[in-house]
Amino acid sequence: MALFNIFNKQKKETLDEGLNKTKENMFSKISRAVAGKSKVDEEVLDNLEEVLISSDVGVETTLRIIKRIEQRVERDKYLNANELNLILKDETASLLAENNSDNASDFSDNLPAKPYVIMVVGVNGVGKTTTIGKLAAQYVKAGKKVYLGAADTFRAAAVDQLVIWGERSGATVIKQKMGSDPASVAYDTVSAAKANNADVVIIDTAGRLHNKINLMNELTKIKNVMKKVIPDAPQEVLLVLDGSTGQNAFEQAKQFTKATDVNALAITKLDGTAKGGVVIGISDQFQIPVKYIGLGEGIDHLQVFDRKEFVKSLFE
Repeated sequence: MALFNIFNKQKKETLDEGLNKTKENMFSKISRAVAGKSKVDEEVLDNLEEVLISSDVGVETTLRIIKRIEQRVERDKYLNANELNLILKDETASLLAENNSDNASDFSDNLPAKPYVIMVVGVNGVGKTTTIGKLAAQYVKAGKKVYLGAADTFRAAAVDQLVIWGERSGATVIKQKMGSDPASVAYDTVSAAKANNADVVIIDTAGRLHNKINLMNELTKIKNVMKKVIPDAPQEVLLVLDGSTGQNAFEQAKQFTKATDVNALAITKLDGTAKGGVVIGISDQFQIPVKYIGLGEGIDHLQVFDRKEFVKSLFE
């Protein structure tokens, strides 16, 4: 029990530290928004709207939050302006709960299928291959047998990086020569994983957006060949987004959700940005659960997203 508490404390400290820039940015802006005000009035709400939009929460999500606070002000009549941070925390937590960003299971939990196949998508540079490596490491650490498929066959660096992560984590990497058919790599990976009784399969894919039709066709082909081996694969299509890019992450989410059936999100690089509000906005706008957040370079800095702890770290 003591060891479990220590682990949870370390995890919370990593979360707090990772969100520190966003937290400081929002707190300072909220303080200015309520300066000299004794209650939450129209001017305070206008200022708060500006704070949330500038923190990359997104316009539509910001308007939803403001509307909720307006209803609360109307109901409670005279809310102290100093309570605004607490109100914002409550309404954000409520919004995330409604938008299916519920607490995800941990790496040690039982998976809904064996092997559980995760196809990872996202543009180059968002931390996609690194996220795959960290996922593999955490699953292996939890006692699971993991196979990685190097299906981003257009970049030698991506394949080499995945091989290094495989060695570091203890996962098995399946690869072919550069320029090979990505679907062929995926097929070989799930076939080997099934034959060797693996628990988890993670497939890397190319991150090109220059031609959406080609991207859509390629991802569809990868999914179709995997289904020949495992009919319900992939059970998870994980879109990796760089949180530090703010509104650009929204655009990437829009493109990839059009290209394939994304059902989980990983938002990386939150430790180096004041734009952590993007987690709230993307979850709300796309109605896709945020499953993982990246808070630093270390393996343990990729965390299963816990909406309650996230909101607590951001607003307390």
